[in-house]
Amino acid sequence: MAIIRKYPQRQCIGCGEMKNKKDMIRILKTPEGEFTVDATGRKNGRGAYICPDVQCFRAAVKGKGLERSFKMAIPKEVYEALEKEMEQLG
Repeated sequence: MAIIRKYPQRQCIGCGEMKNKKDMIRILKTPEGEFTVDATGRKNGRGAYICPDVQCFRAAVKGKGLERSFKMAIPKEVYEALEKEMEQLG
């Protein structure tokens, strides 16, 4: 018998699709209040997941997906810094 593995699923804040956690990028808000891209997915803090696609990131910005996930207003500078980090990863 073959063993069927279940992988954790997360919803993209841009497109809204459910995908495997390991296929997505985690945007992290640290306890100090800083926002960063968590490539490992293991750092401490509140996280939101997004597809590794710039189009999904732009949809998340337009639809205020990050602001809903973190329940706070996010400055424009943070969006610009996150977009640069995502371009480096992708």
